[in-house]
Amino acid sequence: MTPPDSGDAITPAGLEALKAELHDLETNGRRAMGERLLAARSLGDLKENAEYHIAKEDQAHMEGKIKRLRERLRYAAVVEADASSAGFAFGRTAEVRDEETGTVHTWTIVGATEADPGQGRLSAESPVAAALLGREPGDTVEVETLRGTRKYRIEKLLS
Repeated sequence: MTPPDSGDAITPAGLEALKAELHDLETNGRRAMGERLLAARSLGDLKENAEYHIAKEDQAHMEGKIKRLRERLRYAAVVEADASSAGFAFGRTAEVRDEETGTVHTWTIVGATEADPGQGRLSAESPVAAALLGREPGDTVEVETLRGTRKYRIEKLLS
């Protein structure tokens, strides 16, 4: 299954994490920022109060992030993993062996906004994930990466 418009596709777990991050910023983040601004105001003249100006800049950055998270939520297209599929699909997890090094990676193909290669979450837009999408256990693919051509073999689908 191919995800909808690449930047909008998200797994159910990714959607929950996005909602939790937004909630935390709107509650705890704003409360902490309010306290920080209040403390900075108490330091004196606002025109020459560097702490206050830095806090105001940080507040603007936080509000910008809140706005971006709301936009992502508005346009998010939740894609459920198709566990009945024989191939490696969006939202599924597989063990994939690097044929050159023998290293076995556990990768999940996710939307671009929830990708984190260090945590084994590959963006469906990445060359490696794009090459693996739809492939079945036993299939080998060649992918052009920054480190040159790599061969990956799908060992087994985990979910």
